[in-house]
Amino acid sequence: MSGALEIEDLRIRYGAREVVSGVSLEIPPGTTLGLVGESGSGKSTIANAAVGLTAVSGGDIRVHGTSTVGRGRQATAARRRIQMVFQDPFSSLDPQMPVGASIAEGLRATGRRLSRAARRERVAELLRQVDLDPARADQLPRAFSGGQRQRITIARALAGEPEILIADEVTSALDVSVQSTVLNLLRGLQRQLGLTMLFISHNLAVVRYISDDIAVMRHGRLVERGETESLLRDPADPYTRELLAAVPVLGRPFETV
Repeated sequence: MSGALEIEDLRIRYGAREVVSGVSLEIPPGTTLGLVGESGSGKSTIANAAVGLTAVSGGDIRVHGTSTVGRGRQATAARRRIQMVFQDPFSSLDPQMPVGASIAEGLRATGRRLSRAARRERVAELLRQVDLDPARADQLPRAFSGGQRQRITIARALAGEPEILIADEVTSALDVSVQSTVLNLLRGLQRQLGLTMLFISHNLAVVRYISDDIAVMRHGRLVERGETESLLRDPADPYTRELLAAVPVLGRPFETV
């Protein structure tokens, strides 16, 4: 393997039940892998393991060859190179904390100590990067719409200067009318910053729009992987065909609104 993010024979157990069984994935630098499957397939469990929120039972997760598994200094440093954007923008932000302060918390992952003025300037830069007015940094989350809040959580993730961004169902809690705004933002940031991205969703249409490659999971196992258009044009696994059948308009590229 030679990917920016490498997952090798990953196994994760919840008690006696193995919820991720021998999954191996590789994401080349600067590309986006869409990870799809129904609820309970193990997608988010893999994401949580990558950032250290879920313990690994076996196998390995590596960032440019350095394992993220364990509590050692190298593993901790490797995990800091990954940042994650979660599904629900309403619960991801402290309702009593100004959004600028929430974004500034993400700066800690860089390991640098910044002056107050430098922090404020960096927060302003990040807000501009996600198309929000820096003058609103002192407002609380309730002053923002759901789509704007998700952009704030993206800015907070970018504050850690990640090489790898994990987006876990980031559009599923949003109205259809604003999903395209977030998707286009992520695509633009991925290209502008050269990010490697793991994009997790149950929605094949959304994954098709944003991903270079798609991997399909079912019951904790990887069932299929391939280049996006090739896999969707000619899926090998029956489960992938089932997912495709659930897409309202089959064979037509996902179009943003």
